[in-house]
Amino acid sequence: MLQEFRDFIAKGNVMDMAVGIIIGAAFTAIVKSMVGDLINPIIGLFLGGVDFTNSYIVLSGEVAAGASLDAAREAGAAVFAHGAFIMAVINFLIIAFVVFMLVRYVNKVKEAAAKKEEEAPAPEAPAGPSELDVLLEIRDSLKK
Repeated sequence: MLQEFRDFIAKGNVMDMAVGIIIGAAFTAIVKSMVGDLINPIIGLFLGGVDFTNSYIVLSGEVAAGASLDAAREAGAAVFAHGAFIMAVINFLIIAFVVFMLVRYVNKVKEAAAKKEEEAPAPEAPAGPSELDVLLEIRDSLKK
């Protein structure tokens, strides 16, 4: 069983997946900053200065007016955090777009490499006797 596990881990797909997960986790911090620090303020500007990340509706509990989402959660109130959800959707769309662009670029590189392989002349097979030469040789050997 240990040998099977080692073989499974050593496969290229598993290692590629592990690298992808690690890079994806590191990339998440960049996307969160991009959405929180760049995109949400622009959306807030178009919506009249609304702080998009702290948009929520109190379902039950007591929350001071103008309190942040974190403060409302710390107060124990049940909140409908639609701003956090919309931010998560924006994060997903950005990550999906970047992954799409990355896959598109990798596919173009693979396609270009395959095209170069096709264009490269194939090594010529060593020229041997033709079919006629072989038949003539058989005829001559049968005459003897």
